[in-house]
Amino acid sequence: MNFLWPQFLWLLLALPLLVLLYLWLLRRKKKLALRYASLSIVREAMGASQTIRRHIPPFLFMLALAAMLIAASRPMAVVVLPSNQQTIILAMDVSGSMRAADVQPNRLVAAQEAAKSFIKELPRTVKVGIVAFAGSAQVAQLPTTNREDLVTAIDSFQLQRATATGNAIVVSLATLFPDAGIDISDFGPQSRERGTPIDRAGKQPAKEFTPVAPGSYTSAAIIMLTDGQRTTGVDPLDAAKVAADRGVRVYTVGIGTVDGETIGFEGWSMRVRLDEETLKAIANKTSAEYFYAGTATDLKKVYSSLSSRLTVEKKETEISALFAMAAAGLALLSAGLSLLWFNRIL
Repeated sequence: MNFLWPQFLWLLLALPLLVLLYLWLLRRKKKLALRYASLSIVREAMGASQTIRRHIPPFLFMLALAAMLIAASRPMAVVVLPSNQQTIILAMDVSGSMRAADVQPNRLVAAQEAAKSFIKELPRTVKVGIVAFAGSAQVAQLPTTNREDLVTAIDSFQLQRATATGNAIVVSLATLFPDAGIDISDFGPQSRERGTPIDRAGKQPAKEFTPVAPGSYTSAAIIMLTDGQRTTGVDPLDAAKVAADRGVRVYTVGIGTVDGETIGFEGWSMRVRLDEETLKAIANKTSAEYFYAGTATDLKKVYSSLSSRLTVEKKETEISALFAMAAAGLALLSAGLSLLWFNRIL
């Protein structure tokens, strides 16, 4: 626990002095009582329980003073609070290898069902966007709170060839920051061409911005699911750097074969391998996490875990109000017991 105004903590040293003052007053009161035999007899008749009772209200009041002084010091603690995550982009692989049945009933269907369950668990105030990627990346659904539109977009996936994981990140960022001028053509060799291509003549150039700390942009996040390694498009680590510079976390989820194998279907075969190293590097660069899902059950657990991570967050917050409430409660309890037992306050 940290304190914004720690100098107030020095006042806690006064509490032992108050305890000594209280003991001195008790001793003085005892001496006065001994002068009257009748008072001494009454005290003995009341017994030890009454003696213990007389100390409880002052003890509670002392605790209230301590809590008030701590509150005045403005304590800070890491607490779990609802996240202000407002937009989540689901970037989902729709390459041909997602038809493989090593994850039942197949990778694509398992991914679709897990994504729909994930969306269902999110608060209704969180916007979700869908980006589908294979050899290229397209926005399947702009960020929205309409869950029915999201489910329709997920169910309408069409499998394609190749895997462009970097493109998926770039298109997701362009969706999150539509006015930032983020474009696929700004990456790779074409970005170093002299002059402006004809198809880019009417587009706004990327706006200048000051990079921020990775993971510091808490209003949005990207979740990318893929079962293969990049075969075309933007280098995913270059795209991850752009996300990191804007503070956007990119959580990566790997599904399928890690070691690599040849998968055949519909009369043709293809070699697939999950590039875990790159997926981990993307997550690390953006201060996010990587998850591996080897089965449909694992995939649902991953999305459930992500849902809980994105809807709550640990944040250092001032908790002075909690100590102030505790002080008020203790003070009221002290006064109430004193009135109940002795018909006076302390």
